[in-house]
Amino acid sequence: MKTLFKNILVLAVMLGTLTSYANSTLEVSPTFNDVKKGNSITVTDSSGLVVFSGLINFNGNISNLYDFSQLNDGVYTIEVNKDYEIEINTVEIKNNTVSFINQGSEKFFKPVFRVEDNRIIISKLALNSADMQVDLYFENELIHTETISGNKVLNRIYKLDKTIKGEYSAIVTSNNRVYVENFKI
Repeated sequence: MKTLFKNILVLAVMLGTLTSYANSTLEVSPTFNDVKKGNSITVTDSSGLVVFSGLINFNGNISNLYDFSQLNDGVYTIEVNKDYEIEINTVEIKNNTVSFINQGSEKFFKPVFRVEDNRIIISKLALNSADMQVDLYFENELIHTETISGNKVLNRIYKLDKTIKGEYSAIVTSNNRVYVENFKI
């Protein structure tokens, strides 16, 4: 009698477990969960209209910090601008249900500028093998231009004449984005 009772109990637990797995919905979480205070977020709709833009006020998971289900049905692009990278993800809203589309996920790394004495060092991680165009300006006049490609890490060191003092600008164009660094020598 005890074994029959145990077998029925095991069967009931197995059926309950099996049915709970059959009814559960799989929710895809975003790959850019970890956001920090000070990062910026931009949400655009499928026509390119900016729906929301602002700074993130808390550290944490982006799906917990923002309620995307309140948006109208459609496809939206969420761009999180972090310290050294930009992450772009696509979400689809249907009947107040948010689905993160992983195929639309992109990550770009920003160039890093460092000025030491009369040198400017420009580095960029280019995992997606994008070219980097560098334009150097002195007092708003172009003094050097170069397109860098080929490696996963793009590095350049430019030595400037230390006798020519004034305002310099380094403009880097990569991934259809422009990054500007102004500095003085």
